[in-house]
Amino acid sequence: QVQLVESGGGLVQAGGSLRLSCAASGSIFSTYAMAWYRQAPGKQRELVARISTNSNTNYADSVKGRFTISKDNAKNTVYLQMNSLKPEDTAVYYCNKYPTYWYNNWGQGTQVTVSS
Repeated sequence: QVQLVESGGGLVQAGGSLRLSCAASGSIFSTYAMAWYRQAPGKQRELVARISTNSNTNYADSVKGRFTISKDNAKNTVYLQMNSLKPEDTAVYYCNKYPTYWYNNWGQGTQVTVSS
């Protein structure tokens, strides 16, 4: 299966910005919808943003207006631009296909920590 590697996380102050990247080992974004998910300690993994094969996007209410998902099919990379970050955005962020099922694998993710 195609491997997905997340990067770009880090420590940022509230109100700051980060740009996450998700690099795929193969060309899949023209075939599958993709999404960013996140999981905070003690909480269930949640859908943050998704992008269809034709680049239509959808966002969780909690990040709408602050986050932007995009992709570059030629580079096999999905991005998540995160602006106006809040402490509650602190989580490990993952990319994967949308939707996911019980059999889907997950990568390492990238840690985003927002300090107040």
